[in-house]
Amino acid sequence: MDFGATLALDHVDLTIAEHEFFTIVGPSGCGKSTLLLLTAGLLHPSAGTLLVDGQAVRGAYTNAGITFQNHNLLEWRSVLRNVLLPLEIRRTENAHFLARAKQLLELVGLAGFEDHYPHQLSGGMRQRAALCRALVCDLPLLLMDEPFEALDALSREEHQLMLQEVWLRERKTVLLITHDVREAILLSDRVAVMSPRPGRILDIIDIDLPRPRGQDVSETPAFIDYVRRIRALLFARGAVRSSAP
Repeated sequence: MDFGATLALDHVDLTIAEHEFFTIVGPSGCGKSTLLLLTAGLLHPSAGTLLVDGQAVRGAYTNAGITFQNHNLLEWRSVLRNVLLPLEIRRTENAHFLARAKQLLELVGLAGFEDHYPHQLSGGMRQRAALCRALVCDLPLLLMDEPFEALDALSREEHQLMLQEVWLRERKTVLLITHDVREAILLSDRVAVMSPRPGRILDIIDIDLPRPRGQDVSETPAFIDYVRRIRALLFARGAVRSSAP
């Protein structure tokens, strides 16, 4: 994938299994988000082929929910009306999906906030509402581009566990983009490590840790070993500075 004189991705070859939680970790500017946007059909590859469910993506892929670093909630709509927005666009709003929207809000801890507006919510609550919006149509694929990047450390840990709980219940195929090595290990079935631009897949690591995973798993020898392996790949290619956490 290139943007004029800039080559963003080079010889990226990977397969994500149905119902898998798959994470891509790498440095800023390595093409992680570009790869996600290609999967969503919001960008078109300059070379190669991208298949979702065996079909080439040639335009906006409408069978996926997507969340970004910015929650992108509409300030003039209540939490519930924000969650229901994709159904309005698809003209599929009905009693079944209204019930699903309320169930999702309860699952992420937003029951009772249906009639609140975004400015009345914390940053984490807005991200949870955005996650419900991405899930409400019950689509098989969930694309997530650093959804917890703007949260403080404690809120981020809380939301990681919340996302795991949602995934264990919903069992969507998830593609998560993150800079956070520990977040990637905590949540994922597999983690792909990318090089600096042009982005290449350095390795794909199977995460063999039992679920559900609490934050205490990060103190186990197996978890720490995964952190070392991924950081070794990043440092070896100069993806991050030696002072990185």
